[in-house]
Amino acid sequence: MATSVFILLFSSSLLLSLACACDRCVHQSNASYSTSFLAIAAGTCGYGAIAMDFNGGYVAAARPALYREGLGCGGCFQIRCKDSKLCTTGGVKVVLTDLNKNSQTDFILSRKAFMALGRPGMALKLMRLGTVDIEYKRIPCEYKKHNLTVRVEETSQKPSNLAINFLYQGGQTDIVLVDVAKVGSSDWKYMTRSGHSAVWNTSNAPAGEGLQFRLVVTGGYDGKWVWTEKEVLPADWKIGSMYDSGVQITDIAQEGCSPCDTGDWKRIN
Repeated sequence: MATSVFILLFSSSLLLSLACACDRCVHQSNASYSTSFLAIAAGTCGYGAIAMDFNGGYVAAARPALYREGLGCGGCFQIRCKDSKLCTTGGVKVVLTDLNKNSQTDFILSRKAFMALGRPGMALKLMRLGTVDIEYKRIPCEYKKHNLTVRVEETSQKPSNLAINFLYQGGQTDIVLVDVAKVGSSDWKYMTRSGHSAVWNTSNAPAGEGLQFRLVVTGGYDGKWVWTEKEVLPADWKIGSMYDSGVQITDIAQEGCSPCDTGDWKRIN
C-alpha cells in the first residue's frame, strides 16, 4: 500500500512540475503592487514575517499558473519593467510567497520590490501608474548563509501529527515529495502537501524519536533525491521552532526547451 501511495504521489507531483517545464523562458506580462507587505509575506504559502529574510522584502504573489497550488512557493523570479524611461534594465528579483487571485496581473509585488523596478527618481511615477508591463523568467534562488530549514507549523500536535514548512530552498527546483523517519530507520513515512500551501503534513510521524527527512526535488524533466544525514527534528521538537537540515539545495533542473535554456535576455531599450 505504501509503495502504491508513493508512486501515485510522485507521479502526480512530477506531472504537475512537468506541466510547467520551460519556466526559465522569458515571458511577457504585467505587474502591480500591494501596499501591505504582510498581506503578501504572510500569504497562502504560509511563510509569515520570516519572508522578509528571504530576499530583503522583495516578495510577490503570482497567478495560479505560477503558484501551482503551492508547488511554486519559494520560487525566485527576475522581473523587468518594459518602460525604459522609467525602469532599469536589470529589474528586480522576487520570491514567490503568495497566490495572486487578481486576474488583471500575473504578479503583485511588495511595494519595495515594485519601487525597485524604477530608475533613480522614478519610483513615485511608477507607483502612480500602479500597473506596468513586464518581462519575467524564473531564476535560481541563492541562500549562501542558510541551509534548507524546517519550521514546525502551528497545526502540529504531538505525538505524531507533524506539519512542516521548508525555508531557504535554493537552486531552481520544486519539492514534490517528502518522507520522514526516525534517525537511522528505513521505515519512512510519507507526508502530503496541505491544501494549496507549502506546508507538508503527516499524522504518522514517529513519536519520541529524533527525525530525519528525505525529499525529491524536480523541475522540467530532471529530479533527484535529497537526504538529510543527521537528526533534523529532536525528539522534543517545538511548535514554531526552526531546525537546520544540514543540507543546501543548489540544483538547477534541466529542461528540454531549447533555445530558452541558452537564450539571453533580450535587452529593454
